[in-house]
Amino acid sequence: MGTKPRGIEQVLIAQDLACRRAERLLFRNLNFTLGSGQALLLRGPNGSGKSSLLRLLAGLLPPEEGTLSWRGRPVSTDRAQYRGDLAYLGHLDALKPQLLVRENLDFWAKLIGATVPVENALAKVGLTACAEFPAQQLSAGQRRRFGLARLLLKPVPIWLLDEPSTALDAAGQKLALDLIARHRAAGGLAVISSHDDLAIPQATSLQLGGGS
Repeated sequence: MGTKPRGIEQVLIAQDLACRRAERLLFRNLNFTLGSGQALLLRGPNGSGKSSLLRLLAGLLPPEEGTLSWRGRPVSTDRAQYRGDLAYLGHLDALKPQLLVRENLDFWAKLIGATVPVENALAKVGLTACAEFPAQQLSAGQRRRFGLARLLLKPVPIWLLDEPSTALDAAGQKLALDLIARHRAAGGLAVISSHDDLAIPQATSLQLGGGS
């Protein structure tokens, strides 16, 4: 999944990052280094900035201060290349309720230039039987599985996952953990926020406070 280009070290480095939402400073002086095969778990209470940090890392929010570097270069020098190297799973389902499940995933496949067939991605997350259902009929857990299917459409080195186990049953949580493990084993890296006690081996934890 996280294929490493020859001669290029895949390392994501955050230096003195700060994030502000409206008038509130969520965090500052945030630093981490994350390389191939590694995972970073974001911990902290609601409002501490976990989701905002993920959106910042995804390029959806600008940092108030600090720099983010990928493959030895500041992300700001080539944002398009950086965004092409990541997949972001946020809180929203990213589903159009009137479209079939397969049609929804077809849309995402075309948008990102998928290299994995839609049918394969649906099968890997256990949604083959739901492929011809309108998306509005999916349960919350099935919607989350759909989000996992989006991650599988195209191998990229960076996964940014916001509460990936939300609404999943035990089998769904095991699936999410297995997919993350395979991604890391292939050289990918992951930044994950979770209120659940996810059993992610050899992951580094980053504790975010209550903001300021």
